[in-house]
Amino acid sequence: MSKRIVVDPITRIEGHLRVEAEIKDGKIVDAFSSGTMVRGIELILKGRDPRDAWAFTERVCGVCTTVHALASVRSVENALGIIVPPNAEMIRNLMFCTQYMQDHVVHFYHLHALDWVDVVSALSADPAETSKIAQSISHWPKSSTGYFSDLKKRLLKFVESGQLGIFANGYWGHKAYKLPPEINLIGVAHYLEALEWQKEIVKIHTIFGGKNPHPNYLVGGVPCAININENNALNAERLAYVGKLLEDAKTFIEQVYIPDLMAIAPYYLQWGGIGGGLSNYLVYGDLPVNGYNNPDSFKFPRGIIMNRNLNEVIPLDATDASQIQEYISHSYYDYKGGADNGLHPWQGETNLNYTGPKPPYDSLNVEGKYSWLKTPRWKGNAMEVGPLSRMLVGFASGRDEYKEIVTWALKTLNVPVSALFSTLGRTAARGLETKLVSGWAMEFFNTLLSNIKNGDTRTFTKELWDPKTWPANAKGVGLTEAPRGALAHWIVIKDRLIDNYQMVVPSTWNASPRDGKGQRSAYEESLIGTPIEDPENPLEILRTIHSFDPCIACAVHLYDEKGTYVHQIQTF
Repeated sequence: MSKRIVVDPITRIEGHLRVEAEIKDGKIVDAFSSGTMVRGIELILKGRDPRDAWAFTERVCGVCTTVHALASVRSVENALGIIVPPNAEMIRNLMFCTQYMQDHVVHFYHLHALDWVDVVSALSADPAETSKIAQSISHWPKSSTGYFSDLKKRLLKFVESGQLGIFANGYWGHKAYKLPPEINLIGVAHYLEALEWQKEIVKIHTIFGGKNPHPNYLVGGVPCAININENNALNAERLAYVGKLLEDAKTFIEQVYIPDLMAIAPYYLQWGGIGGGLSNYLVYGDLPVNGYNNPDSFKFPRGIIMNRNLNEVIPLDATDASQIQEYISHSYYDYKGGADNGLHPWQGETNLNYTGPKPPYDSLNVEGKYSWLKTPRWKGNAMEVGPLSRMLVGFASGRDEYKEIVTWALKTLNVPVSALFSTLGRTAARGLETKLVSGWAMEFFNTLLSNIKNGDTRTFTKELWDPKTWPANAKGVGLTEAPRGALAHWIVIKDRLIDNYQMVVPSTWNASPRDGKGQRSAYEESLIGTPIEDPENPLEILRTIHSFDPCIACAVHLYDEKGTYVHQIQTF
């Protein structure tokens, strides 16, 4: 007899996620992913000035902010043929890398690591042994016996007070936790340190973009002028500060994040065979070295991998209507030509049509429409996007940096390449690419400094800024890689105003419902075969779903197969 677990909501900043899973004989045999909030930014933008679109789209999410603005300005620049100066490209790259480093570290420690780290278990750790382990894996200075002893005392006070504070309401003591107490204590220590570190690195956004989390962008370049002697410009002092923040970030990533990742992974190697899901991967690519119109220079290469074939990277063309299409067979929308048709985003429609039950409801109508997310497909195929996809495409493209770091990780953990296609592989890929990004950020920074020293201080091009110089009608696409995966904004301009605007975000690829052929998308497929130790405390579901990096829900509700209320778990 099967049992249905309903996890609702698993919230994301750009919307809320509900997951229903059928469990039989201790494993998930079927799963359904439902986006339960409509976005509607596309409707808000219609009729507006294309140069203003970035300010609206950036606010679609409180986490992936800069990348939405980046995709938006690129879509307008693509439509109008605008080429930004090299300095603007480098500054955009630095803002991009800043978000990646901060976002990935926050995800690992504050959203995902505690699916693996048992905080309460840390109370039984030996501080001396903890210090010994910490010093054996890293040169990070905060690793003395006294440091961990003091931390353990702080944690004990939380427990004795009956209030775990930020660590309240976890699954502590769950049988699925495997780490020894000492590594749990290291994880808790670095959780707290990461809270302090992450607020520093984002100061780079305020230097280049004026503020965070929604820094300013500009069609045609970036909104900061360079003058090394001017107080109100990007001067020598501010550039030096950016350099220090980048160096500090690189140190934290290399001496804290990566050692912790590699210390935790050996205890969960069985998860190298769980949660793999789809076998197809899509990457738009980003971080241009020789201009955005030269994708061969991207640090994140563009391409497709099918059937986990790492011997071939298939080219991708986002402007080809036969390649990328969105379907609504199980989504709360209507298409004028019928729900079974797929539309390329330039022809995309956002016709809301909610036909589901009124919440709260016992179960999704999985035979009909059950999500506010559309279902994108590449040539009819479901694709996974995100860090794992980027690392695989880079590796398969033969890039030395990718081959070196992936080979190192596989060798260190003594696992085969097939372990990449898993929940553990997805989690590891995020850490490995963070290390790459921290190095690339220094390259971009040095290139920016070199340009300035050579007398090039341009950060904006005025070409085609005046709408009077625009063609009456135009269309463009802005491609990038959000931390969570492939992101694209498509724009259609008519009479110099936005006539159609469509965003296909990473969550649309990964969390969308089935298509008309019954093919699952990434979230749904990844849960198939996941073992569940305790249905009333489904830690394993969170491990796999969190490996894609959704935000954590305020509460998790459990129901049996008849929809009867069973249990509610407060999460953090």
